[in-house]
Amino acid sequence: MFPFSRARRVLVVTAAVAALGAITTVVVAMTDSGADPGTDSRAACASSVPFTAGTDGYDTYRIPAAVTTPDGTLLAFAEGRLGGAGDTGHIDVVARRSTDGGCTWEPLTVVAAGGGDTRGNPAPVVDPASGRVVLLTSFNGGEVTEAAIMRGEVTARESRRVFVQTSDDDGRTFTGPREITADVKLPDWRWYATGPGHAIALTRGARAGRLVVPANHSVAPPPGSPDTGEEPRYYGAHALLSDDGGETWRIGYVDGTYEGLVNANESSVAELPDGRLYFSSRDQNGTGPGNRVGAYSADGGESLEGDGYAAQRDLDAVPVVQGSVVGMGDGPLLFSGPSNPDARKALTVWRSDDGGRTFDRLRSLSADPAAYSDLVELDDGTAGVFFETGAEGPYERIEFRRIEGL
Repeated sequence: MFPFSRARRVLVVTAAVAALGAITTVVVAMTDSGADPGTDSRAACASSVPFTAGTDGYDTYRIPAAVTTPDGTLLAFAEGRLGGAGDTGHIDVVARRSTDGGCTWEPLTVVAAGGGDTRGNPAPVVDPASGRVVLLTSFNGGEVTEAAIMRGEVTARESRRVFVQTSDDDGRTFTGPREITADVKLPDWRWYATGPGHAIALTRGARAGRLVVPANHSVAPPPGSPDTGEEPRYYGAHALLSDDGGETWRIGYVDGTYEGLVNANESSVAELPDGRLYFSSRDQNGTGPGNRVGAYSADGGESLEGDGYAAQRDLDAVPVVQGSVVGMGDGPLLFSGPSNPDARKALTVWRSDDGGRTFDRLRSLSADPAAYSDLVELDDGTAGVFFETGAEGPYERIEFRRIEGL
């Protein structure tokens, strides 16, 4: 049907998955002979679109997060926003499952229903001891805004709260949200957000098995200050830790300088081959150079080394936006984010071979508008990235891409 030379070609296939009641667009890499590589499409699928704005009753999908479960299932989470693309209102946490490496997706499920309120910032992780999927999310009343929360103008019930859910069947079903706010939010914190993006389970050393969730917060201004608390200088990052598979939680390190030079905000974390943790954070309009900052922990997230967060000058092309990191086992550290410092566009993946001290551009995935992303380790030597993108704006769909040849 199609003439193929020895050079590999790419055929865009629209696969109608009738049994699942869904249509998924995938990119299939054909063999030199032109034959489909086989029934297992993990090695063939290059791209798919698990979330598209305007489908399944949601106006917009935002804030991707992903994990791979012990049986190889790829779980993709997002915020399903009913009333529009904004950060407030009725927002659900939704998910889709893929059993073929991200080529096709089972129907959407609601993991945490907003019911008129806002549930979001999914931060999933797999507990290595039990294989259980543990999901942390954040909540606030649907009528309040981040600015009002930072100014301390909302009730405790309507303000930011933290919940945990679990799945023992590879993401098919989840328990209802269980609140852990009292254990993980300090009294003077106002804003609060888990992740967004995947969390990690430690694999090395005496703390192997610990779950580490990157998070961020804002604090109230000191007594006598003319500030309202809405100023970005009051943002800070922290970590949540669990040493019993997600049953109980506590606060690890807290970045609490609030001097305005570095305003650590939405964060991600990766375990390095030497056992240290690398934290990468959005710098929310800090007066220091660049928009990305990084820090290290040598004690499993209990504290940060040295002076904490410092500018990552190799990532100066990244605008003020969330980004993601993933450690590829004993291999490289990857970072994903837009690559235009003045606009959310051109999603790019960077690679570091020295634990995050320096980064080099690995691959640009698109020149289109793009915003939040989440990286996930797939097969041996293969990563995946979920990212917000679109032709006219960055929130038209959440796309999945495989990144091979690492």
